[in-house]
Amino acid sequence: MVRVKICGIRTVEAALAAVEAGADALGFVFAPSPRRVTPQEAERIIRELPPFVSRVGVFVDAPRREALEIAGDCRLDVLQFHGGETPDYCRGWQQQVVKAFRVRDGSVLEQMDRYEVAACLLDTYVPGRAGGTGQCFDWGLARQAAERRRIILAGGITPANVEQAIRQARPYAIDVSSGVETGGVKDPDKIRGLLMTVRRLNDEFDQS
Repeated sequence: MVRVKICGIRTVEAALAAVEAGADALGFVFAPSPRRVTPQEAERIIRELPPFVSRVGVFVDAPRREALEIAGDCRLDVLQFHGGETPDYCRGWQQQVVKAFRVRDGSVLEQMDRYEVAACLLDTYVPGRAGGTGQCFDWGLARQAAERRRIILAGGITPANVEQAIRQARPYAIDVSSGVETGGVKDPDKIRGLLMTVRRLNDEFDQS
């Protein structure tokens, strides 16, 4: 079964729209980004969430103490690290850890092997950007990675291409942000459309 995380949540309305559409996880960005939220804003949104929805905090090279404080205050379930965090940095957290890698070529496969984390997220390499680029990379590399590790696929996924992405990469999960936005705002119709496609594919895979 392919899971879905909707990232870059900034409002209660967007969070509930994603949950009602069937999202498994919501992402809150605590790093420089147009989708950044303060811990106080995230905490307010998270209070409105129903149970059994994973709350994911997205960080980029945050001091460990800062990430620990935010994780506790916001009751995060998963920490997603998008910077140059080392294997040592990614160890010893109470929450599950996802390490993101920006894919340029096949060398990402060796990079991943150094990390003992719950999953690896693969995103598109764009100079000067830690993520949220809205651009795709070679999903064939993601398929190779998925044969070795639990992979979360990100980078340019939209309702229009999500079926192709899943069929080609066969990831554990997908992570979508700008692909379900209109004018920089989460679009409930796009979220529902993407989740409907994922559910259809999951049903198909279950029967095969």
